[in-house]
Amino acid sequence: MYEMADRIYGKCVIKSFKHDGSPHRTWLENWQVPSEKIHPDHRDEAVWILINEHTAIREADGREWVSRVPAVSFFMPDRWFNVVALIEDDGIRYYCNLASPPYRYGDVLTYIDYDLDVIVTPDGKWTELDRDEYALHKDEYHYGAVVEERVAEGMRSLQEAIEEGKFPFGDDQVRYYYEQWKKHRDTAGKERAR
Repeated sequence: MYEMADRIYGKCVIKSFKHDGSPHRTWLENWQVPSEKIHPDHRDEAVWILINEHTAIREADGREWVSRVPAVSFFMPDRWFNVVALIEDDGIRYYCNLASPPYRYGDVLTYIDYDLDVIVTPDGKWTELDRDEYALHKDEYHYGAVVEERVAEGMRSLQEAIEEGKFPFGDDQVRYYYEQWKKHRDTAGKERAR
């Protein structure tokens, strides 16, 4: 259920929504890591790992832009956060979204974005962002006690993973996923050119 059964990187769209079901942001081209290519350190984790590079991103207002750095994203069906590892020139920066557990149907992965974010810089320092946006939307969208409790638990779990360097925080594994995907992409491109 949580992994691909074959050795092919499956194309996937990522769509995030707000609590009321309105669109938030869409990443148009991502590639899911097949189960055979999951890093040994992550084989026991329930996770969907997706990679993108210079993908088009569509905002709720229809505006589109292109991501500037490669990203390896970790979506855990049992966690109230997801993590995007951004591979930048000076190291890996982790952008963490407090969000509902993801839902996958066909080639589309969805989740509800709950505004709070945490940034982890390459030196391991982290900062919480958008607490004011969370407070505003909590009232506007009527999050309710259950959602507030789950988001708080997600934040505690995320902070613990960051502080202890637990999954999915591991620069070597992020690079492993990206390099494996690049190798596959380059090989597939050469085979199509024949």
